[in-house]
Amino acid sequence: MPMMTHQQMIDFKTSLKKAGELLIKERITTTKLAIDNAQEAANNEGKSSAGDKYETGRAMGHLEKEMYARQQAENMKELDLLQKINTDIIHTTAQTGAYIRCSDHSFFIAAGLGKQLIADHLIFFLSPYAPLAKLLLHKKAGDQFLFNKNETVILEVF
Repeated sequence: MPMMTHQQMIDFKTSLKKAGELLIKERITTTKLAIDNAQEAANNEGKSSAGDKYETGRAMGHLEKEMYARQQAENMKELDLLQKINTDIIHTTAQTGAYIRCSDHSFFIAAGLGKQLIADHLIFFLSPYAPLAKLLLHKKAGDQFLFNKNETVILEVF
């Protein structure tokens, strides 16, 4: 990646934030459908079954719905955290809202979305609470850290 101007750095981080928001909103939509489907399955179980099988089917439907509801709550929390990040700030050390470029990998400390391909760049979206984000905290260009059992050098932070 060539050297960027101050404005290009801000624009790049803003595009990462928007991509992250889209991913989380897609997850929210998918999870909402799963909750609705689990509810419908639980409701329909009562119409077609009798006795213990009916109770087991309803219980399974409710457990599934609760699992998706927990996922939904996590997604909403991630989205809220991501939306609060100010991408107009150029950071000099790794922290929430910072983009960290290394020789082999890049990281955006914002939301736990894992490995994403954004504009031909493979970027690890890290939750600020993730162990790796905590390991990177306050590191700056030139600092080293252990990632996947390899010594990794930070080339740039913004």
